[in-house]
Amino acid sequence: MKNKYSNRKTWLWLISVLILFILISYFTFSPKPQPFPRYVTDSPSPTGVKAIYTYLNKETDVAIWGKPPELLPHTAKNKLLIMIEPSIQLTKEEKQKYVSFMKDGNTILFLKDNPKGIFDVKTVSTKDAAPTTTFENENRVVKSLVKSSQRLKQSDQDKILFHDHLGPIALKRTFGKGQLIVAVTPEWMTNQNILKLDNLSQILLLIKEGNSNAILFDEYIHGQWNDTGFMSAFPKWLLLILLQGAVVIMLWLWLKGKRFGPIFMTREETVRFSDEGIRALTAWYLKGSRYHDSIIIQADYVKLLLQERWGIPYSRQWGDLPNYLERKWQQIPTCEIRLFINGLTQVLEKEKISKQEYLLWSKKLDQLRKEVEAG
Repeated sequence: MKNKYSNRKTWLWLISVLILFILISYFTFSPKPQPFPRYVTDSPSPTGVKAIYTYLNKETDVAIWGKPPELLPHTAKNKLLIMIEPSIQLTKEEKQKYVSFMKDGNTILFLKDNPKGIFDVKTVSTKDAAPTTTFENENRVVKSLVKSSQRLKQSDQDKILFHDHLGPIALKRTFGKGQLIVAVTPEWMTNQNILKLDNLSQILLLIKEGNSNAILFDEYIHGQWNDTGFMSAFPKWLLLILLQGAVVIMLWLWLKGKRFGPIFMTREETVRFSDEGIRALTAWYLKGSRYHDSIIIQADYVKLLLQERWGIPYSRQWGDLPNYLERKWQQIPTCEIRLFINGLTQVLEKEKISKQEYLLWSKKLDQLRKEVEAG
């Protein structure tokens, strides 16, 4: 009853401490604003692109791509992949995978402040002018924000989409069956600039140039990779419940006195009664020719076993044991038991015995010991 009361008291203490910890955490914790990387689709911050993604998601088929470029769907055609200001350095192999994606009949809309060297794009450095006046092919004047000091260098096969008095701002280039649309104005896509000036209309014209039936926003270039591991198959709330359950089980096992780890024998058992100790003691008796002392100790140990296993009193002398042994020692004839007792008594009464006698009677006592231990 006392133990039950003690367990209940312990549980009450644990619950009280847990409730106190939750209350302190609730009143002292002040969550900081979540930081978002620039140009990512789930960012509502001024530098994010959630606004244009949400808008396009209502108008057409839009998805987020967070896998390496080698996994891009090459069988599906006429897709538009939007890449906005990569925050990671693309390798040569990754760039080649993007080129293969375009050659298969897809389009990449690539927006970067300075796209020089990517997809063989060349640029020319100019003076910064923002906002600036830009011109479409039809020479209709529009105003848009252009922060980049770079202008695109046109090749013979390129089609200029937007330009100002400093040079091309956006152009289109053919890659196999597909095409690349590149612009130096990633700021048009951000939440803080999308509704300024004519930025939104310029974005929609660039997307319309892709002439695609499905749009992908590339988040791999921002380090937003899809986690395809085993744990991603489970919702976070389930993982949290499993973690809390594991903690509760560990506390319950600890409360019940369970211990984990190897079982160590006490030092006295491993040191005082180890095989090394017995061998050392035997060597000492043999070297000193103390055969008689050894046989007395061995016979005394067998008498202890006779008391523990067969119930024969330890206080009895060996000469008084024939009647007891005849009832218990069934494998040996009665006459041999008496000869054994008489011979052992004579050996024990001697002051010294030879090595041959010692070996003989040590072997007989060891045989009796094994039969007693066997029951």
